[in-house]
Amino acid sequence: MNEQIKKITKNKKIIATLAVILIASGSYYWYSRSKNSTASVQYKTAVAEKGTLTVSVSGSGNVIVDDSANIDPTITGTVTNLSVAVGDKVEKGQLLFSIINDDLGVSATKAHSSYLQSLASLETAKASKKEAKKNVEDSDSDDKSMYKQKLEAAEISVTVAEENIKSSLESYNNAKTDYAKRNVAASISGTVNAINIKNGDDLSRLSSNSNSQAPIVLGDLSTLKAQVEVNEVDIANVKIGQKSDLTFNAISDLKASGKVEKIDSLGTLTSGVVTYNVTISFDSLDPRIKPEMSVSANIITETRSDVILVPSSAVKTRSGKSFVQILAGQTPENKTVEAGLSNDTQTEIVSGISAGEKVITQTINSSTSTSSTSSTSKSNVRIPGLGGGHID
Repeated sequence: MNEQIKKITKNKKIIATLAVILIASGSYYWYSRSKNSTASVQYKTAVAEKGTLTVSVSGSGNVIVDDSANIDPTITGTVTNLSVAVGDKVEKGQLLFSIINDDLGVSATKAHSSYLQSLASLETAKASKKEAKKNVEDSDSDDKSMYKQKLEAAEISVTVAEENIKSSLESYNNAKTDYAKRNVAASISGTVNAINIKNGDDLSRLSSNSNSQAPIVLGDLSTLKAQVEVNEVDIANVKIGQKSDLTFNAISDLKASGKVEKIDSLGTLTSGVVTYNVTISFDSLDPRIKPEMSVSANIITETRSDVILVPSSAVKTRSGKSFVQILAGQTPENKTVEAGLSNDTQTEIVSGISAGEKVITQTINSSTSTSSTSSTSKSNVRIPGLGGGHID
């Protein structure tokens, strides 16, 4: 019996000692965790600085020729004397090609004959009217009524002859115009951008083709413009005269500038998205810029100079109010601010902080992983003599 009492007393001393050790270990664990948690919080900061804030709207599209012309005569015939090639510079009125159509000459001759005939008919009608008028004046009362009727008919003949002259003259002028179209000339000064015909082609067959194109396309390459599509959400901020920065997919090292020249009133709906064409003129033309090149534009809609700027990630909102966190020593301090304009990267601060103050842009807290590791270690602690021991 004494041996059992001694054994129990000994075990109680062991348990008491282990309990003290466990409590001490737990206290150290929580102290270490708290210390590690504090040490693991890090802040990324940026300095509030004065500068210029630029807000822009983006769009993409292609380079277009603003002053261009499709040379497409309305007459038919066979192409001959094609005298230009793609890339040639031409002047307004310069001969491009001719059309063989003998029927045009025949039609012009017939129209001229009809016009001359109508002139003769008018002279005959006038003479008849003059004679009928004299007969009315010279006739006695019995014949006067008959001569008056003849005079009225003669007057109608004169009116008809005058109308015929107008009609025949118009037909003759049209025939002369079509006859002159046999020689096709440039309607503007510029560069030959495309030729879709060759000598010997039948224009009537080409024009009946559903995929027909203008025989020749001219363009004044000094009128190259950028035409970009702007989303319906942004188009309200775009105005005539705004400056724009331009880049080109095909020429990575080329940057150009320009200004908004035209904004389409009607939008285009594509896949549920409405966009509007905006035409931008170049401040200066680089010879490497060609028609149809892909172009991207940043249209500057607003600029603020000499304002306090912070990264947009530093500005937070709570209960409808904006604030930033200032890092003074090791403890962040919330400061209510009035935010102004912003773009993708920066925000204007109207009031609330001064230039030079450090604002927190990111908080990095790694205590979660530390705590997780410590907790796992604690769960593996096993006290010898407990949970498996048996007292006899």
